[in-house]
Amino acid sequence: MTTPRRPHPAPLPGARPGRDPDRAIKRGPRRLSAEAVAATQRDRLFDGLVREVATKGYDNARVTDICHAAGVTRPAFYALFNGKEDAFLAAYRHGIAVLSQLMESAYREAGPAWSDAARAALRTLLEVLASVPAFARMALVEVDAAGPDARRERDALLLSFRRFFADAGPGPTAVDVDRDALVSTVVGGIHGTVRSWVARGRAAELPQLLPVLTYAATAPFLGPDDAARATRLARPADGPGTTAPCAPTGEAAALP
Repeated sequence: MTTPRRPHPAPLPGARPGRDPDRAIKRGPRRLSAEAVAATQRDRLFDGLVREVATKGYDNARVTDICHAAGVTRPAFYALFNGKEDAFLAAYRHGIAVLSQLMESAYREAGPAWSDAARAALRTLLEVLASVPAFARMALVEVDAAGPDARRERDALLLSFRRFFADAGPGPTAVDVDRDALVSTVVGGIHGTVRSWVARGRAAELPQLLPVLTYAATAPFLGPDDAARATRLARPADGPGTTAPCAPTGEAAALP
């Protein structure tokens, strides 16, 4: 079953250059309101931060570099954020909200079979991350360096992904296996595999993981035969599958 494609509701942080001319703040009699200026600066700083962190690492990305990448002054940065960690958390939360909304929509629209819904959510996860490799690296790899609050956000995100297994059934009944622990193990394994590919500079190739992650997600609940059928539908013959919903062009696509 092919998952419906839709543009995503807002660009992921890092999808555009911070100095994107289309977001330049023009001076003159028809100036933007202070709120609109702050919102534009915030978006540009998100993009600048994600790209700087992805390129240099969290520890080496300075506020000065982020401001330069965004075309925003340091006073404007500190009017919006308390510091680099605060800006990182804001960009992370914004991007994860976009990603989660897309996954939730794909899951709901895939059809009544849980295996179709799970595969659709996984496909969306992989394609959206592949569309903005800089955000993938920032959110999956550099989050570990961004402090305890960022790691707690990451852990809460993984916990929230358990909702995609609510309709998976009880899991294995022939052996005494704790279902909650099983779901946590599956979610953790998917996260670890995706993170490993991103850490090795393979974010743009993430859609290739759809078959193996589909099998890993469904086999513990459906058994090997039904999981194999779900996995066959995850292969390229299922549909485009390797085209990201909002794939960027230019330097965003070139980032590791």
